[in-house]
Amino acid sequence: MTADFFWNAKRPPTRGPKPALTLDRIADAAIAIADAEGLAAVSMQRVAADLGYTKMSLYRYLPGKTELVAAMLERSIDEPPAIPDGPWREQLTHWAAALLAAYTGHAWALEATSGRRPVGPNEIAWMEAALRCLPPGLDGAERFDLVATVAGHVRMIAGQAGGAEADLTAAITAVVRDHAGEYPAVVAAIGEIGERGGGDNAFAFGLERILDGLEALLDRRRSQRV
Repeated sequence: MTADFFWNAKRPPTRGPKPALTLDRIADAAIAIADAEGLAAVSMQRVAADLGYTKMSLYRYLPGKTELVAAMLERSIDEPPAIPDGPWREQLTHWAAALLAAYTGHAWALEATSGRRPVGPNEIAWMEAALRCLPPGLDGAERFDLVATVAGHVRMIAGQAGGAEADLTAAITAVVRDHAGEYPAVVAAIGEIGERGGGDNAFAFGLERILDGLEALLDRRRSQRV
């Protein structure tokens, strides 16, 4: 497994015809397949066929399917958006919302981030953008851990995209209707949602609690130094 193909992309010759294939074009064809049929449908052979080339033509640009999927992810998440100036909480919230949008734009993206994979410049740029949002008072390991925690929350919510949370609530409601005595806490929570609203807010609620925890940690450390 290598990431060299990200960093040493073939440059078009200055003279003569430009090559018909590029890494971006290959990734776009693979993304189209995954969007329509799922990640399992993507293969070097299938992508080459859809592009009208032989499978061996693709190997000039990347070594195999693992790298192909990494190129798809790199292409789909694109570069991170510019983070507006402001308090660190607002900046991290902006970053997390943008990452959520990037993941939910392609149903296969979460699967593509599982396991070992080559990492490209866009993915590292997202990490760079998040680290720049963080307030002082954390060491290097803690900064990485905090970004991993926020990204993990985003991934969890992205996995529920498409109304999954509302669907689960509806399914639970249908079940406990006839078994209310066995699940009083569930019934009480669902009843309050019905009366007051506020359901399907796990992204904002969870992110705020993570940031509350970080703020409490930093406040405690500042008070200990006084």
